[in-house]
Amino acid sequence: MSIELITILMFGSLLLMLFMGLPVAFACGTVGVIFTALLQGPSAVNIVPTRIFGLMTNYLLAAIPLFIFMACILERGGLIAQIYEMVHQWTGWLKGGVATATVAACAMIAAMVGVIGASVVTMGMIALPEMLKRGYDKYIAAGSILAGGTLGILIPPSVLLIVYGMVDNSSVGQLYAGAFLPGFLLAGLFILYITIRCYIDPNLGPPIPKAERLPLKRKLVKTLPIIPTGFLIFLVLGTIVIGVAAPTEAAGVGAAGAILLTVFSGQLKWKGLVQACENTLRSSAMVLWTMFGANVFVALYVMVGGGRFVTDLLVGSGLSKWTILLITQVMLFFLGCFIDWVGIVMLTVPIFGPIIRQLGFDPIWFGVLYAVNLQMSFLSPPFGYALFYLKGVAPPEVSTRDIWISSVPFIGLQALGLFLCAIFPEIILVVPRYFFR
Repeated sequence: MSIELITILMFGSLLLMLFMGLPVAFACGTVGVIFTALLQGPSAVNIVPTRIFGLMTNYLLAAIPLFIFMACILERGGLIAQIYEMVHQWTGWLKGGVATATVAACAMIAAMVGVIGASVVTMGMIALPEMLKRGYDKYIAAGSILAGGTLGILIPPSVLLIVYGMVDNSSVGQLYAGAFLPGFLLAGLFILYITIRCYIDPNLGPPIPKAERLPLKRKLVKTLPIIPTGFLIFLVLGTIVIGVAAPTEAAGVGAAGAILLTVFSGQLKWKGLVQACENTLRSSAMVLWTMFGANVFVALYVMVGGGRFVTDLLVGSGLSKWTILLITQVMLFFLGCFIDWVGIVMLTVPIFGPIIRQLGFDPIWFGVLYAVNLQMSFLSPPFGYALFYLKGVAPPEVSTRDIWISSVPFIGLQALGLFLCAIFPEIILVVPRYFFR
C-alpha cells in the first residue's frame, strides 16, 4: 500500500471518528491500533503498550499534574480574586480600565498557573458581572476575559510548552524563556485595543466612579498580599530559566508553595483542597490520555514513512521556506478549530520538527511561534475551549453568539502578534540567548 493511500485512509478515518463525537484520545488510539494490525500484522499490536509505557515513564510528564494542581489550589484559595481586585483598583480610573485590569490580572495569573481554565472561569464569575453592572459593552467585557485567559497557555509555566519540549526534544527552559516577551506582547496588544476603543467611545467602557476609587495608601495595602505571589513566581519560573531546577522540580515547589500560601492566608479549606485534587485528576487524565492515543497514531504513521513523505512533499515542492512556514501555521490554525491542543501537538510536532530544522529555522523560535498560534485555538469557534469555559459561568444575558462575536477582534490581535513574532525573531530569541548563551 502506497504512503499516499495510507495517509488518506489514516487521517480520513481519524476525521470520521472525530466528527462522530469520539474524543481525540480514543479516536487516535483506535485508528493507530487498527492500522498497526492491518499494516504491520496482528503481532505488531504488542508494540503499542511498549510505546505508551515509554511515554508514561517520562520524568518531565510529572510537571503537568503538578502545575495543574498549583492552578487549582490558587483558584480555590481565592488568590486569583485578590489579584484582580488589586489590579482593578490601580487601573479602574481609566476608560476601559476594568477590562484592562482583567487582561493584566490574567497575565499575572498566567505567570503562575500554566493553564487557561482557572483564569477564564474565575474571571468569568468575578469580572464579567462587574463589567456588565458598570455598563460595559458585552463584547468588550467577554472578549477581554477570553483573550486574557488564553495567555495561560503561552506565558510560562505553560503546560503546552512542556509537552512540546518533550515531543520535540527541545529545552523546556529555553522555550519558557522565549515565551515571556510574546506573552506580554499579546497582553499589551489586548490592553492597547481595549483602551483605544474605549477612549474613542467611552460608553463601551466607562471608568469606575471617583467615590469607589481607593486612596494610594489603601491601594498599597491591597498590593501587599500579592508580594508572596511574586516570590512564588520566581521560585517556579526563575529556577527553570536560570537552570537551577528542571520543570518537574519547579512544579513541585510551586504546588507546595501554593498550598502554604493559601493555608497561611486562611483562604484554603478542606473542601477546596479536595475539589482541587478532583479537578487536577480530571484535567491531567484528559491531557495524558490524549497524549497516549495520539502517540500510538503518530508512531505508526512515522514508522510507515509518513514523516518522510510530508517532509519530501513540502521541502521538495520548490516553495520558499517562508511559504512552507506559512503553510504550517495555516494548518495549525485550521486544526485548532476542531481538535484540542494536546492532540495537535502530538500529531504535528513529530512531523513539523524535522522539517523546520531542515529548513534552517531555530527550533526554539518555531516552538514559541507554535504556541502563539495554538493560543488562537482556544478562541476559535466552533470548539474553542475558552468559549465554552466562559459560557459555563456567564450571566444569562450573554449568549453563545455574543461570546463567539466577542472573540473575533482578539483572534485578529493574536494573528498580529504571531506575525510580529515571525518577522522579528528577536522578540522570541533575545531572552533565551541571554540566559543560555
